[in-house]
Amino acid sequence: MAESRQSLTIGATTIQPGQRVTLELPVAQLTTHTPVTLPVHVVHGRREGPSLFVSAALHGDEINGVEIIRRVMSQPVLDRLAGTLIAVPLVNVFGFLQLSRYLPDRRDLNRSFPGSQGGSLAARLAALFMSEIASRCTHGLDLHTGAVYRENLPHVRADLSDCELCRLTIAFGAPVILDSPYREGTLRKACHDRQIPVIVYEAGEALRFGERAIHTGVQGVLRLMNALGMIRMRSRPVNPILTSASYWVRAPMSGILRSLTSLGKLVSADQVVGEIRDPLGNKVAEVRSRYGGVVIGLTHLPVINQGEALFHVAMVDNVAEASELLEQFQDEMERSPFYPLFKSCLHRSSIWKYSES
Repeated sequence: MAESRQSLTIGATTIQPGQRVTLELPVAQLTTHTPVTLPVHVVHGRREGPSLFVSAALHGDEINGVEIIRRVMSQPVLDRLAGTLIAVPLVNVFGFLQLSRYLPDRRDLNRSFPGSQGGSLAARLAALFMSEIASRCTHGLDLHTGAVYRENLPHVRADLSDCELCRLTIAFGAPVILDSPYREGTLRKACHDRQIPVIVYEAGEALRFGERAIHTGVQGVLRLMNALGMIRMRSRPVNPILTSASYWVRAPMSGILRSLTSLGKLVSADQVVGEIRDPLGNKVAEVRSRYGGVVIGLTHLPVINQGEALFHVAMVDNVAEASELLEQFQDEMERSPFYPLFKSCLHRSSIWKYSES
């Protein structure tokens, strides 16, 4: 007989064991008097287990996570869920509607946690998330992308000194794990202060769907839930690259950038990774890496100014081993049933478009 569970209440909605519910948490009103709500999907399993929140679009223009959650929620395996899944695909609804990273008051929501009920709009939204979502969970996963014109290789970030976080980041199955310290004001830090382990998934670019980023994210959510004992699934183990340090290669001068590397590529110390020319082509500056590592982020904007961040490099000790692990990740990607879709979507163009990421 299935183990009985208690009901779960979020806002004004009570969810019984075995129920799937989509609810709306009131946030504020637009200046047009239109109410704005926080949409929340809840799957409250019949059996006991962990409670996991998966959040996306804390930055309103980071939309890959929205699609990741949509696909995860359609998985039949959730019908046999142990524990509770709380999915919030549009945390920053205001920014999402305006295709903007920020809230209307230009505040960064992911620098406003844990928030306060009487503070700014960002502080109130952060407080709502903490009180109604995070406080009801044992674990969390926060989905992000790079900024506009800046793309990230799929990777996860967590404090690897925490054994539980280390286990979960490895289980997620991204090609790179970055040991990342906590930063004040972030959702991850606010949850850490409440003993809720949270990992961050970074992949793709703002305002673009990237099939590699989305597929890796969907598989990662399912792998994570499997590791937590919430679902049962077979998955091929992935050996990620673990790195404890990263740095940005910055532009030595202003001009037009010609990139000589790409995401997932390994670079050596003092390697030429790009060239910058002035618009007339009379002056050339080489862009060189400082240390060896794997490129986990880069800019796609060729017009750059002196000092701008161009390439994000995660430092690695064993280049040969890192190269082998990246090849394994690519092989795993090509075995995916989504890979033909990924290849066919590379040249589609719109604001909400697929791009190789």
